[in-house]
Amino acid sequence: MNLLQAGTQAPDFKATDQHGNKVTLKDYRGRKVVLYFYPKDHTPGCTKEACAFRDNFAEFKKRGVEILGVSIDSETSHQSFAEKYNLPFTLLADPEKKIVEAYGVWGEKNLYGRKYMGTQRATFLIDESGRIAAVFPKVKPEEHAKEILALLAAK
Repeated sequence: MNLLQAGTQAPDFKATDQHGNKVTLKDYRGRKVVLYFYPKDHTPGCTKEACAFRDNFAEFKKRGVEILGVSIDSETSHQSFAEKYNLPFTLLADPEKKIVEAYGVWGEKNLYGRKYMGTQRATFLIDESGRIAAVFPKVKPEEHAKEILALLAAK
């Protein structure tokens, strides 16, 4: 895994959201973006992380920050995940792994001694000009949204 670093230009991307809409990072130029990567819809850790962003969504909006979640799941999977948990933000489908590879979050994982390739849980805070302002590798799902809000409050 070779995560992009703070200070670098965030790679633009084209993806489809849970409603079938085409989305690019350039669509969000002029606004801060929380771009968070997670392994899989409907799994315990990913659900906790998504719900933490949902529960703090009003505070992110108040600060003018957009939230984009990315996994290699399909639009259909994202749609059911967003509906089941009332997620008010955009989930991007990356089944071809273009975004996860561009941001360096696709890599080897280890579960109970079994090695496999997958999406690492990581987040990038992208500034209004499209540069990476902060990188959060290995986040704790329940605490992560508040961690980002604390950083935003300190700036």
